[in-house]
Amino acid sequence: MNVVVNMKRAAVVVALVAVLSGCTTVKGWFTDDKKAAEKAATEPLPLEKFKSSIKVEKLWSASAGKGEQALGTHQGPAVFEGHVYAAAIEGGVRALDLQTGKELWHHKMKEDRVSAVGAGEGLVVIGTLSGKVIALDPATGEEKWTAKASNEVIAPPVIGQGNVVVHANDGQVLCYQLTDGTRRWFWNREQPALIVRGNGPVTLGPGLVFVGNDDGTLSALALNDGHSIWDQTVGQPEGRTELERMADVDGAPVLDGTTIYASSYKNSTIAIDGPSGRPLWNRDNGGAGGLGMGPTSLVLADNGGTVWSLDKSSGGSLWSNKQLLRRSLTAPVVQGDYAVVGDFDGYVHWLRLDNGELVARERAGGDPIRAQPVVADGILIVQNIDGKLTAFRIN
Repeated sequence: MNVVVNMKRAAVVVALVAVLSGCTTVKGWFTDDKKAAEKAATEPLPLEKFKSSIKVEKLWSASAGKGEQALGTHQGPAVFEGHVYAAAIEGGVRALDLQTGKELWHHKMKEDRVSAVGAGEGLVVIGTLSGKVIALDPATGEEKWTAKASNEVIAPPVIGQGNVVVHANDGQVLCYQLTDGTRRWFWNREQPALIVRGNGPVTLGPGLVFVGNDDGTLSALALNDGHSIWDQTVGQPEGRTELERMADVDGAPVLDGTTIYASSYKNSTIAIDGPSGRPLWNRDNGGAGGLGMGPTSLVLADNGGTVWSLDKSSGGSLWSNKQLLRRSLTAPVVQGDYAVVGDFDGYVHWLRLDNGELVARERAGGDPIRAQPVVADGILIVQNIDGKLTAFRIN
């Protein structure tokens, strides 16, 4: 009996010593480690150090003025005939030389805050938070005409085929005559109760306007009068709550020949025959930010930060990269043989287009990059939310 009691006492003493001496370990099992794991699962993935396998040269940097900050307008530059046109919320519009970043002209705004800029066919067209559409001379910045949209214009106006087409933030699409800004037609789309902040520009095809909608659909309109030709679902708005049903198509649809591609916040990407609206394939990889297009593949960043490459002809997954999880990535763009994305901390990342390997990283200031980067004449340009522009070239 005494032996048993002593053994029990000894066991209790040993257990108490283990608890007292190892209390941090036991606590960690049930509290600290669990909290750390939960925190790690929600925070941006830390960047891993690696040796760059390509040389990226920073060509120049410039300021467009006071940027969007927390407005969520995703301001990015437009490039046309060797000039970069950049807008800032309180900085008006500036024209810069693509090769050097030298400022060519500055169009100041007295009252209106500029939220978007587009360029093409001899015009620079800006949109404002008050819903104005203003056309400028690309050589001088002189105002040529002004029109009014139905709501704030935060998607870049699109110029082509003798028209200026604007996608207002209330979902309405408006078409203006290129020469004098006379409104030719408008088209309405009812919006869901809850949407992702912002919307994407339209994409023009021969006689067609392709527009991504906040209800998860893609629409084709006739360019001559705006009548609806077809609608196709990109992301199905399913779920019990408005948040779960969000399926916005906020990136510009991408046209390749007669095939139009679009991606949805509902993590879905679709390929559609442009003239008929017939679906060609649909895959469960996608994101609201839009698509980058290579010779044979599409590149996208999903809502969690995984970068995907999909085969253009079949939609099959070619590769995925999870090294940038939860870093609030921009829509990708293709620069040569590489896919490029920006992130919330001002970093720009280059990935091999053939296998997704991370090959280079540069910093473009310390502020988030929200807008899809732009590539022209082999030069990549990013704009962060502070209005800073940075140009890079691969050597």
